Amino acid sequence: MESKPIIETNELSIDFWVDGEWIMAASGVNFKVRPGEVLAIVGESGSGKSTSAMSLLGLLPVNGRASGSVKLQGEELIGADKKRLRQVRGKEIAVIFQEPMTALNPVYTVGFQIVETLQVHHQSMTKAKARERALELLTMVELPDPQKAFNSYPHELSGGQRQRAMIAQSISCDPLLLVADEPTTALDVTVQAEILDLIRDLNKRLNSAVILITHDMGVVADLSDHMIVMKDGIVVESGSTKQVFNKPSHQYTKDLLAAVPHLGSADLKPVIDRTGQRPTLSLKNVNIEYPKRGRVPAFKAASDINLEIYPGEVLGLVGESGSGKTTIGRAVVGLLPIKSGDLTINEKPLTGRKQKELMAIRREIGIVFQDPGSSLNPRWPVGQSIAEPLLLAGWSQKELTDRVSELLDMVELPRSYRNRYPHELSGGQRQRIGIARALALSPKLLVADEPTSALDVSVQARVLELLQEIQKEQQFATLFISHDLAVVDLLSDRIAVMQHGVIVEQGPKDEILRNPTQDYTKRLIAAVPVPDPEQQAKRRSDRSKNALDAN
Repeated sequence: MESKPIIETNELSIDFWVDGEWIMAASGVNFKVRPGEVLAIVGESGSGKSTSAMSLLGLLPVNGRASGSVKLQGEELIGADKKRLRQVRGKEIAVIFQEPMTALNPVYTVGFQIVETLQVHHQSMTKAKARERALELLTMVELPDPQKAFNSYPHELSGGQRQRAMIAQSISCDPLLLVADEPTTALDVTVQAEILDLIRDLNKRLNSAVILITHDMGVVADLSDHMIVMKDGIVVESGSTKQVFNKPSHQYTKDLLAAVPHLGSADLKPVIDRTGQRPTLSLKNVNIEYPKRGRVPAFKAASDINLEIYPGEVLGLVGESGSGKTTIGRAVVGLLPIKSGDLTINEKPLTGRKQKELMAIRREIGIVFQDPGSSLNPRWPVGQSIAEPLLLAGWSQKELTDRVSELLDMVELPRSYRNRYPHELSGGQRQRIGIARALALSPKLLVADEPTSALDVSVQARVLELLQEIQKEQQFATLFISHDLAVVDLLSDRIAVMQHGVIVEQGPKDEILRNPTQDYTKRLIAAVPVPDPEQQAKRRSDRSKNALDAN
């Protein structure tokens, strides 16, 4: 006999009052989630997936309204009073937010925040009991030192540890429903795999329902039982995860699945003999150290780094957070001094240069940042942001105007967009502006630091395709920094793997991804979720078996 749903929606619709009219954000959303089940809600940014989930708790902005029906174990929540909704939030329905650094209060310790949650919903619980329960929860989410985490502030924990602390807070009252809103987007593949295993384990242990909101099809294949696909506020497809992946019926779903980069599916690339060629970028025995500051001792971030990138070549630099890959990227563009070794761009040493000489070398380097929203000046039209490198290089107004138009054409944006501000563009459009700015001075070297990690799969696919086209045409060398191995597989000619500030393995892409020699590289590859439920279940089983054998 089928159990009764924990949460059930019927014709759920959400509207926002904007400029004197109601704008539809979601319409006619229907789903049921039973105990122990995981429902994934997928779609691109603006599809209405997060809005639909937040409406379950009455967490819409003041200009929003929800209609239809939301029932929690048969109790109607649409129209419920504020007191009842406050009781529901955190106790019966809990949320794991996308970015724990902004969701956790930075001025209170992790332990204080969990204790507070417990005492708000269990007023008879003593502080000592709440503290004991908080430590138990931090142990349950497998933090390495629960007592230390309890006494730590959010900024003192790593990204994966903060996400575990947030999960501990979310499950503190044994909720009936757990809403996980992009819980692994910013995490490395190994940490992501651990968090997904944790959510799966808690889901079975508590027999709670889980709603997973994501645009990562690999995560959907790994974790969910059922899924609904949303586009423009409408559910265009629903069914079991296996059914939707194996036989999608809606064209939008087919397009989404086709846009997902799949580790191992990229074309094999021939190994090019570079004998006699001069590298665009060369690092020889480079060591990078962050100097001592007050009581904080000096920290060696990268040791004995040897890398070369040739014209027209893409080198993928991969590794977990803290491995040193972004440190290398910052040193390459001259934003971080090296302690020892040789770093050259087009055979010009970057060290020991005067500021004027350094600026001239930097003109041969373009950089694409991870977050285009924060790297573009919000007060400038995007055309002005693109033109800034040209202006600093002394271009005339006429040359500058023509070049900005040419760059907008190159990244396939209308020339009229030069007068728009960053907030008026989508994430993918802003990233195209970032690419246009990076290529403004026709650099010989492009440094791309996680340029697509925050983008939807279809937008990511087009941005990556665009990068490939421009790189092939202009033949600049590219240092592509990422933790997404499927993207690196798609773009790179060669790969270097970093761990704890050291390059542990490097070589041709196909050799590293298909026949890795280092255990660390093998773990990275094994942790990448693939957009195939059956294959992912097998990989998860193999990973568990290997872990048992290792113990």
